[in-house]
Amino acid sequence: MRRMTISSFDHAAATRHWVRDALALLEQEATRSADTHLLRLDFPGFPDIAFYFKDESTHPTGSLKHRLARSLYLYALCNGRLHAGQTVVDASSGSTAISEAWFARLLGLPFIAVMPACTAPQKIQAVQALGGQCDLVEDASQVHAHAAQHAANGACHLDQFGLAERATDWRGNNNIAESILGQLRREPQPEPTWVVCGAGTGGTSATIGRYLRYRRLETRLCVAEPTGSGFVHGWRHRDRGAVASQPTLIEGIGRPRVEPGFIFDVVDAVAEVDDAASIAAALQLEDLLGTRYGGSSGTNFVACLQLASQMRARGERGSLVTLLCDRGKRYQQTLFDADWRSAHGLVIAPWQQAIAAALRAGTLTPP
Repeated sequence: MRRMTISSFDHAAATRHWVRDALALLEQEATRSADTHLLRLDFPGFPDIAFYFKDESTHPTGSLKHRLARSLYLYALCNGRLHAGQTVVDASSGSTAISEAWFARLLGLPFIAVMPACTAPQKIQAVQALGGQCDLVEDASQVHAHAAQHAANGACHLDQFGLAERATDWRGNNNIAESILGQLRREPQPEPTWVVCGAGTGGTSATIGRYLRYRRLETRLCVAEPTGSGFVHGWRHRDRGAVASQPTLIEGIGRPRVEPGFIFDVVDAVAEVDDAASIAAALQLEDLLGTRYGGSSGTNFVACLQLASQMRARGERGSLVTLLCDRGKRYQQTLFDADWRSAHGLVIAPWQQAIAAALRAGTLTPP
């Protein structure tokens, strides 16, 4: 039987104290940034349908992934996987990496983000500004393998794609679903008809879908995805081995494969959205709200318009809630740059006209 020596006991006590202090820091941070705004918009074409937008860009790190990053650090600490001075690593296309780098700095830990080399330059700069390192990988399919290599060398792999759905407390603890329902409590439709979100790791859709069932609500969940993504094909055929039939320029969603955290059976519908439509909708959101949001927010908005059009055609009343996922400033050199769009063959004017017409007439007709 192995006996604990005095020195090993002292080391274990010091480790436990560090974890305790780290958890206290995360709790203090959560209290300071307890919630984000829920915005309401009404459109002439949908007089009986209210649109709500959960603005996750107002988190300290500018995106929905702030919640996930905190949960991943809590999970690693409470499972004994993260220790004082240990390097932290994760694979990310940007927003999660920015949030993880921010929390690493809070805890005084080195951080490495394994990112596709094509990641928006401002996201890379944001990670570096927070003290993180970026391991840029030319072949995006190899980011997981590179993260695993860092873990083999002693880094703590937060593993957002493998652990997102289990790291978040979907029963409560101010998860995003609980926050949305709490903010809707005094609205005319406190129980929304649909909640719409994208799927990167699958963790957000898993959390929302589970919480809706836990609360015994009739609200349905729609996942908004770029056309032909791995999740689209996987959900449609319940095939976890499905892969994307085409790439996307919308970062953070439209995964090439079905990630482990994506749970098919809590999702009621999947909406496919063209990249050009997503960008056109993001520009429309800027006109409506005076703030620029990323491409995935546009994807969510188009899916809401699709659902609202169907509701209106059936004579239904109700409300839809979706997420404004991250700050559009991160995409100034890509999605919001006309030359960049032209170089990638994206023509958004027809979709801008179709979206504007839908807001007036109540029907989204693809150009």
